[in-house]
Amino acid sequence: MRIALDAMGSDRHPDPEVGAAIKASQIYPDEILLVGPKDLLEAKLASFFPSPNLRVVHASQVLEMTDKPAENARRKSDTSMVVGMELVRQGEADVFITAGNTGGAMATALFQLRRIRGVRRPALTAQFPVRNGHCIVLDIGANADCKPEYLVQFAIMGAVYAEKVLKKVPPRIALLSNGEEAGKGNELIKETYPILKELMPNFIGNVEPKELFNGEADVVVTDGFTGNILLKSSEAVAKFLTDLIRAEMLKSTQTKIGALLAKPAFARVKKVMDPGEVGAAPLLGVNGLVFIGHGRSDEVALVNAIRVARQAVEAGLLNELQATLAERLSAFPTTLVED
Repeated sequence: MRIALDAMGSDRHPDPEVGAAIKASQIYPDEILLVGPKDLLEAKLASFFPSPNLRVVHASQVLEMTDKPAENARRKSDTSMVVGMELVRQGEADVFITAGNTGGAMATALFQLRRIRGVRRPALTAQFPVRNGHCIVLDIGANADCKPEYLVQFAIMGAVYAEKVLKKVPPRIALLSNGEEAGKGNELIKETYPILKELMPNFIGNVEPKELFNGEADVVVTDGFTGNILLKSSEAVAKFLTDLIRAEMLKSTQTKIGALLAKPAFARVKKVMDPGEVGAAPLLGVNGLVFIGHGRSDEVALVNAIRVARQAVEAGLLNELQATLAERLSAFPTTLVED
């Protein structure tokens, strides 16, 4: 397969991307297309033994984290994001990966790749570490204001991803709410609940965050505003607890000895909680495979991003999304279909 990697996405670009591309080209037989300024990237690669399956694709511009997504996605026509997604659109790459500006990636994907037929809004996803595995949560920031039909489509797309890539068969689908009962939640949740109950056979109802982290659902659906707060709050609490435990363990000789003995266990917990272990998550609903990672991604995180992107290509995720949406939406009320 052909994997396009945005060389100018992460906070410390292009070093993590160059390192990840070199390592991935050694691990996988695929062609890695490193997208960015040719002179800069070739200079970075000069000290490494050339790989026959690593190629630089020139892009003269960079979409910065400070750029306004929609405005600059149109104005900057030769960014590494535009060029990388154009490779996907033209069939010259099977998937595009970036750790750059999330809003910029979303806007560029809409301009370059468009939406899958029938999709009202694409959704950003995240794999949350939960008891005994991972849970897909969407949307986590692309759509702050949602309608019930958006959430229904998020549920369909999240279920396809969970089934085809994470091998959750059949995936349990839930709505994120402030209570498990059917009548709980704001108006959006109350209106969405009966639609999902009627149309999604694997819908298990509402879940609170405690059920989410207990692994009681495989796909949890919410609006982008709530999902983004959930994601950032979870990351902040995890860091706070980690820092607090570390500080307490170093307060005395006795606790330092305990910390030394417990170090392997702490390392395993850290690995589970580290978003870099997943690497990136797909932007579901656009007519091409796009994976978005965290801006602070390092080389390890980007190699993991390539790994999960490969899994999506191998599973035929895009074709599955297109086919499933076409089948499901044809039976839906007209309000759930693209206007």
